Amino acid sequence: MQVSFQSPIVTISKNHELTRRSANYHPSIWGDHFLAYDPDVKENFSQEERKLEELKEEVRKMLIATPDKSKRKLDLIDTIQRLGVSYHFENEIEASLQFMYSTYHELCDEDGNDLDTVALRFRLLRQQGHYVSSDVFNKFKNPEGNFKESLIINVGGMLSLYEAANYLVHGEDILEEALKFTVTHLESMLPHLSNFLGTKVNQALKHPIQKTLTRLGARQFMSLYQQDQSHNVILLNFAKLDFNILQKQHKKELSSLTKWWRSIDCPKKLPFARDRLVECYFWIMCVYFEPRYSLARTILTKVISMLSILDDIYDVYGTLDELVLLTDAIQGWHISGLDQLPPYMRYYYQALLDVYVEMEDKLTKEEGISNKVNYSKAELTKLAKAYFQEAKWFHNGHVPRFEEYMKVALVTGAYMMLATTSLVLMGESVSTKTLDWITNEPLIVRTASMICRLTDDMVGHEFEQERGHVASAVECYMTEYGGSKEEAYDEFQKRVKNAWKDINKERLHPTSAPMPVLDRVLNLARVINLLYKDKDGYTHSTTRVKEFITLVLVDPI
Repeated sequence: MQVSFQSPIVTISKNHELTRRSANYHPSIWGDHFLAYDPDVKENFSQEERKLEELKEEVRKMLIATPDKSKRKLDLIDTIQRLGVSYHFENEIEASLQFMYSTYHELCDEDGNDLDTVALRFRLLRQQGHYVSSDVFNKFKNPEGNFKESLIINVGGMLSLYEAANYLVHGEDILEEALKFTVTHLESMLPHLSNFLGTKVNQALKHPIQKTLTRLGARQFMSLYQQDQSHNVILLNFAKLDFNILQKQHKKELSSLTKWWRSIDCPKKLPFARDRLVECYFWIMCVYFEPRYSLARTILTKVISMLSILDDIYDVYGTLDELVLLTDAIQGWHISGLDQLPPYMRYYYQALLDVYVEMEDKLTKEEGISNKVNYSKAELTKLAKAYFQEAKWFHNGHVPRFEEYMKVALVTGAYMMLATTSLVLMGESVSTKTLDWITNEPLIVRTASMICRLTDDMVGHEFEQERGHVASAVECYMTEYGGSKEEAYDEFQKRVKNAWKDINKERLHPTSAPMPVLDRVLNLARVINLLYKDKDGYTHSTTRVKEFITLVLVDPI
C-alpha cells in the first residue's frame, strides 16, 4: 500500500488552535497472523528433537574427523556457519580456527597460488576475531603491483577474495584494491555465468557475508547449497531440521507478543503511530536468534515496539508543550508522572512502565538480577532528551550545523539504547563492567549508530520532509556546505564505508568486550543495512521486508 498524506488534524481548545501532523502510515500487513501459533499449546517435538540430536552428533564427528590442515575443513566450517548452525559447534570451530591461526603462515605457504583457500582461511579467521595479515594476497599480484588478470577466470577464487576483502580495516590498501578488482570483474561476468553461479555471485554482491544476517542468510544459502551437486546430505538435513524447529519457537514467541500488542491496541489508542510489531520482532530476532535468547527477544521486541511509538509521538503527533511533559515524565521514571500528561500520552507512558516492570520481574525470576535494568532506563532517558531536542529544532524552524545534528541524531537512531538493553537482557553472561563499557559509547556502538542514522536519513528524508520533520543529516549537510543532495549522499556513503572498517577492527583480538557482546552491535548494523537498503523498509514494510519475514518466520523449509 502506498503511503498517502492528510492535512494536519486541527482541533480548537479554549485557549489556542492545536495543529497536529499526520504521516498516515499504512496499517500492519500481518494483523493477527501469528496468533495461530498458540504458545500455550503443547506440541510433541520429541521425535524431531531426537532426529536433530542424531544428525548433530554426525556433523560433530565429521567436524572433528576432518583434518585442520585441509581445505575440506575450511569448506566444512564455512558451510556450517552459512547454514546458520554454527552455534551448535562453537567450541569445535574455535579449536580448529585457533590451530589455523597459530600455523597461519605455514599453511598459506603450503597453499601456493590457491586463491580460494588463502582467501577463505583469511576470512574465517577475521570473522572469528583473529588478526591475520592481508599481505598473503601479495602473491596474487603481478610485477606492476596489480592483481593478475589470470585470476578472472577463477570465479570461485574471485568470490572468496571478494568476501575476504569485506573484512578490511583502515590502511589495508591491498584489500581496497581487491574489493575494487573483484566487484568490477564479478559484475562483468554475471551475464555469462550459469544460473547457479550467477545467483551465487549476484547474492554476494548485494549482501556480502560480512553484512549478512545469520538467519536470513541461512535460509537463502540453503536453496543454493542444495543445488550444489557436492553438497553434504547429512549437514543439509540437519540445517533444515534445525531451521524448522527454531522457526516454530520463533512463531510461538510472536504469537505471545501479538496477544500483548492487541492488549496495547495501538491502531485505536495510538492511531498516529506505526503498527509494526512483526517487523520489530524480525529486527530483534536478527540481533539474537538462538534458542537461549528467547526471553531477551521477547522483552526487547516490546521495548523496540514502544520506542517506535515514542519516535512517532516526538516526530509526528505531539505538540511541543506535550513533549515537555512527556520528557519530564520519562526523566522522573515514576507512575506519578502520569498525572500531568494528556490522555494519549498517559496511556502510552503506563504501557511503557509496564514493559519495564515486566523486564525487572523476569530478570529477577530467571536470572536472579534486576538492578541491570537501570542501565536500560538511563539510556531511555537520554533518548527522550535527544528526541525532545530534535522536536525543538523542528518547532523553531532551526537547521543545526551538521556535527551538532549528528551528536543528537546518533542518540535518536536508538541504537545506543537498543545495544545496551540487548546486553541487559542477556543476564548474567554480561557483567556490569561490560554494561559500563557500552554506556560510555565505545567506538563500535558509535559506528553502528552512524550507519543507522546516515542510512536511515538517506532513504527516508524526502518522505519525512514532505509531512514535516526536523532537518535530516542530508538537509543539515547541504545547508552548511552548500552542496547537492548527491554530494551529501557521496559523503555519507564514505562515512558508512569507514564505519564498517571500524566495526571490523573492533572485533579483532584483543577486543574491548567479549565477542558475543560485539556480535549484538554488529547484528544491529546488519539489520539497518538490510531494512534501509534503498528504501525505509520498516516504515514501508509491504515489499522486500515482507518477503524477508515470510522466508524466515512464515514458510518452513
